[in-house]
Amino acid sequence: MANHHGAAPPYDVFLATPSGRPIVCANGLTLQGQRAVERLTGPLDTLVVSGGIGHEAAAASGAFVGHVRRLARESRRVASVCTGAEVLAAAGLLDGRRATTHWEFAPRLAARHPRVSVDADPIFVRDGNVATAAGVTSALDLTLAFVEEDHGAALARTVARYLVTYLQRPGNQAQMSMFTEHPPLADGLVRRVVARITGQPDGDLATATLAAGAGVSERHLTRLFLRELGQTPGRFVRRARTEAAAHLLVTTSLPMATVASRCGFGSAETLRQAFVDRYGMPPSRYRLTQASAFPAEPTTRAE
Repeated sequence: MANHHGAAPPYDVFLATPSGRPIVCANGLTLQGQRAVERLTGPLDTLVVSGGIGHEAAAASGAFVGHVRRLARESRRVASVCTGAEVLAAAGLLDGRRATTHWEFAPRLAARHPRVSVDADPIFVRDGNVATAAGVTSALDLTLAFVEEDHGAALARTVARYLVTYLQRPGNQAQMSMFTEHPPLADGLVRRVVARITGQPDGDLATATLAAGAGVSERHLTRLFLRELGQTPGRFVRRARTEAAAHLLVTTSLPMATVASRCGFGSAETLRQAFVDRYGMPPSRYRLTQASAFPAEPTTRAE
């Protein structure tokens, strides 16, 4: 799509496989190898190692890992997708670097490769000329970042619009939202309190107020939250408000003060502090990286 919209020089993408043989995927589709890894030589612009069900066998193959190591020396930048990070780690390409992978496999990667600083939270990580992406769709975010790096933000935005994809999640955005990372809550009281928090982020969500509304003591509510969610009510409220603000920032052009007010922050500065803590950047920068052409939300609604 970047080539279609004028990338200059254009990208020349090809799939290299062991011996150039086809790759049969678990879903039955076959990917035709276009080059043999063993005979491939550089210079290459970008070397990308994909993940998948066979990543452990690939990482255990000394011959394959050796070719990845060789090709990395002949590439301007190197990247992995999902569990492809295991191959890069086996090749020593992540030693002394910060890296990510799919959250489920991150503990295993860290245990096997103690010289790698594994961070399971971000959707992708850039450390020097090596990039690692988390699970599946994060590869699209990393690729858009590459397009922006190579050809500018305008082309990256155009590509994202034509792909009808979220434009453009920053690399340090968490792999999972608080609304998807936990299984359904078993405790009905906690479910009700969480629904109140996420449904009314601009309301009075002090722990004392939430506890009184639930008919329990603050101490008991805190105990339930720690058991069910692994965090206190106060921390959950701050994160819920921050994620609600992130949604407004990328789906509206509301002023920062209005976003802060609607999400329960006392001021734009309080919102900024929460954003830096959660996303590693101020909300203005976050909105800029998303750079969508959303219309301003009307201040009044027709009845």
